[in-house]
Amino acid sequence: MRKTWLAATIFAACAATAALPAVAQTPLKMAYALSTSSHYGAGADAFAKSIETATNGQYKVEQFANSALGGEREVIEGLQIGTIDMAIVSTGATLNFVPETGVFDIPFLLRDLDHARKVLDSKIGQDMLAKFPDRGIVALAWGEQGFRHLTNNVRPVKTPADAKGLKIRTTENPIHIAAFRAIGILPTPMAWPEVATALQQGTIDGQENPLSVITSAKLSQIQKHLSLTGHVYGPALVLMSASVYDGLSDEDKAKFKAAGKASAQAMRDYVDDIEKTGVAQLRKEGMEVTTDVDRPAFAALVETVYPEYYKKFDKKLIDAIRDTK
Repeated sequence: MRKTWLAATIFAACAATAALPAVAQTPLKMAYALSTSSHYGAGADAFAKSIETATNGQYKVEQFANSALGGEREVIEGLQIGTIDMAIVSTGATLNFVPETGVFDIPFLLRDLDHARKVLDSKIGQDMLAKFPDRGIVALAWGEQGFRHLTNNVRPVKTPADAKGLKIRTTENPIHIAAFRAIGILPTPMAWPEVATALQQGTIDGQENPLSVITSAKLSQIQKHLSLTGHVYGPALVLMSASVYDGLSDEDKAKFKAAGKASAQAMRDYVDDIEKTGVAQLRKEGMEVTTDVDRPAFAALVETVYPEYYKKFDKKLIDAIRDTK
């Protein structure tokens, strides 16, 4: 009798468990412009691992690398209308939506990685993140690309005179464009997916990007010369669609913010590593690297553009960034 009762109890418990609805897994689209082996890929992996672990698999991040969902402007517009859930992008794109973020793109404003990170982690950087919800986007964290350098197929560049007349691809960033014109470079704004073909066809002579991009995009295969100009710091942003974020519980919002921070730290770790190993890697792959660049001469030419930057951004803000220790 006891065996029959026990069997019936176990059967009833199993039947009740089977009747419970399964927790639905929510897929989330995360877009970025570079490969999965890039710093963006490292950030996306860290985000996915963090949020999937924190929510016991309730959210599953699907990565769309290599501009699979469009260029950065299209991706941000996708965040606004809710067709894309998350993204990692550069400030070259966000300044069209939150113009204040462009201040970090002023050449020779940020001294080194330590200075840049302190600024972004300070009230200055955090106040910038708070401006995104007004545009239908939530900025979870500041990521990183590193300092941008110049590559080309014409000649080594050590001084501004060497750079003069080179046709260089830039982002659609008026801050960068103004600086390059002051140096004597011919800036050519172009979406990233078009760059490799333009370099191969000779439509442009070169481009400028951090070592993290130059290595992961394998630009050594199509560019001869690398000059360590370090002319501007490249932040990145971990963004989320406000329509998705606003539908979360407070507990889940905290988990997504934590995932954003994990993503940002993974990008910083990647940049730290590539700063130590990237030049040797690129030399091994055949690039000619100029390390003794006359940065003060480049900076002096760009300084002539600062009055234009003061019209675009509050001079007090620029000075506060410069003065951050």
